[in-house]
Amino acid sequence: MIIISAPSGAGKTTLVKYLLSVRNDLEFSISACSRAKRDDELDGRDYYFMTKEEFRKKIDNNEFIEWEEVYPGSYYGTLRTEVYRIWNKGNHVIFDVDVVGGLNIKKQFAEKILAVFIQPPSIEVLETRIRKRQSDSEDKIRERINKAEWEMKFANEFDRIVVNNEISVAKIELLSLVNEFLDNNFPD
Repeated sequence: MIIISAPSGAGKTTLVKYLLSVRNDLEFSISACSRAKRDDELDGRDYYFMTKEEFRKKIDNNEFIEWEEVYPGSYYGTLRTEVYRIWNKGNHVIFDVDVVGGLNIKKQFAEKILAVFIQPPSIEVLETRIRKRQSDSEDKIRERINKAEWEMKFANEFDRIVVNNEISVAKIELLSLVNEFLDNNFPD
């Protein structure tokens, strides 16, 4: 398992997409969420979309490896069936998850995990990146920045930290870490 965690706007999704494009033995773990589907999203590709009630029922049935109420009323999590679906195909699981979710997965599968924290060069750079998206209200931006400041306190609990100052450099560094981990722990 490869965990890529970061505050929102640090570049983790871009880096995960890159790894998936260069390593055909990695498969993306699709998270479940209780938020509404956006216009450009597909159920089963971007997320497994469900109602809050459906999500809570799956929590009660212990169907998640990890889950979190990321924002009030907004649940995200990793279904056990998703991880086993990927393993049953003979692939390694790659996660694009928030910091708490990443650490929760790491605790359960410590010997099978490379957990990488993608760190922005600074909170100011992170805020600039979030604002360039032009997809959030001012309140949402403040909420994301406050959460990022809190999440960055957990960076040292990950196996490795990659500072994403320049995306092309971060891609090379991250690929090197993943190659080393998989080659040393799961040789063909």
